[in-house]
Amino acid sequence: MQGLLHEESSIGVFILVSIVMGGAAAWASGKSLAQTWRPAWMLIPAMLVLGFGVRFIHFALFEGTLLSPYYYLVDIVILLVAGGLGYRYKRAQQMTTQYRWLYEKTGPFSWRERSGATV
Repeated sequence: MQGLLHEESSIGVFILVSIVMGGAAAWASGKSLAQTWRPAWMLIPAMLVLGFGVRFIHFALFEGTLLSPYYYLVDIVILLVAGGLGYRYKRAQQMTTQYRWLYEKTGPFSWRERSGATV
């Protein structure tokens, strides 16, 4: 039985491959892009390539469809969310560590200008 988000007979395969494995790789990729001060738009081509890898794992190990535009798009959305979160997490850490006299952390994904900070 296929679902809206997965094509395998079990949702566990979708969770394992697309969310856990793909999400972890996307998170690491997002952090890596932020660490090297790349712009956020570079997540898009990186996640498009990573999406092919996730689709291949579905195909090679679990007899999924390799060239399925719908499920590729589902995987890309998941990867973009995870990659974006990793990127933002690392960027918040960078801004508050390297420019601690200008910015203070307000959460794991955000920062703000310190009161009284001058550039």
